[in-house]
Order: sequence, then C-alpha cells, then structure tokens
Amino acid sequence: MKSSATLEASRPVWDLFVRVFHWTLVVCVLLNSFVLDDGETIHQWAGYLAAALVLARVVWGFIGSRHARFTDFFPTPGRIVRHVRGLWSGHAEFHWGHNPLGALMMLALMGLVLALGVTGWMQGLDAYWGEEWLQELHEVIGETLIILVGLHAVAALLMGRIERARLLKAMVTGVKERY
Repeated sequence: MKSSATLEASRPVWDLFVRVFHWTLVVCVLLNSFVLDDGETIHQWAGYLAAALVLARVVWGFIGSRHARFTDFFPTPGRIVRHVRGLWSGHAEFHWGHNPLGALMMLALMGLVLALGVTGWMQGLDAYWGEEWLQELHEVIGETLIILVGLHAVAALLMGRIERARLLKAMVTGVKERY
C-alpha cells in the first residue's frame, strides 16, 4: 500500500509568514551584497531588517504552522544520514516540508544572517570602531552567505527535479506540488 505522501499530488506547506520572510530576506541579502554601499545607513537598516526577520522566523519556528515548526524538520544526525543514504541509493524519501539537508542549509543561512547583523552592529560601537579584524570578519561572513545562497538555490532546483516537486512555485504560492 502506498503512503499518504505518495498519494497526494499537492499540499499547502509554506504559510504566508514563511513566504514573506523568505522573499524579504532574499531582497535584503541581495541588496546588501550587490547594490547598497557598505557602511551606508540604508545598508545598515537592510542588515538590521534581515536580522529581525531571522529572529521572527526563529519564533515562528516554535509557534507557526506545521511545516514552519522546527519539530517538523529539525536536521538530527539520524534524519541527515537516512536522507543522504536515500539520495545515494536513488530512493530519496519525499518530504512535504524541508528535507534534512535543506533544513541544515536553512539554519546555516539564518545563523550567517544573524552573525552579519551582530558584526555589522559591533562596527558602529565605540569599542570596535575601525577594527580591521571585525570588518574582515563581516566581509568573510557575507561572502560565505552569498556562496551558500547560491548553493541553496542550485540545491532547491536539483531537489525539485529529484523529488519531482515544484519547489520554487511552492515558495510563491505556499502549495507544494508533485508532478
């Protein structure tokens, strides 16, 4: 007998908060990385908005809808190992929410955004004003974030093909469809 996951063709997955969070964070990160000048007030405010979004998402991870909650997708070692084994064997398990590697990436991206917010804020403090090591750390974190964002985008496209799911569309409509 097939599981209910294989019988369903679509399911509401990403609530409005998650989708607005995701795309607003995308805009903040892209603006601060490629458009806005470092150190300018608007760069700082976009960074603070990004950090505030992540903090709100952390709260939503405890009180939000089913697939937004960390309990639905937290990447435990066992979940990660099972997922990777399934990928290598060609029998990847379908996940309506985040798969374990996607969850790991999401947590890493959110951690980097928070680290950027903290290091950016610290640069404005008298105690750290002009500290080259802090500026360099902020830049390295930002560059790491952009690399992982690119990897995240490629992985989402690849996993969409593997799982035969429209992941990008799901982040717009909130409904994950299998084809």
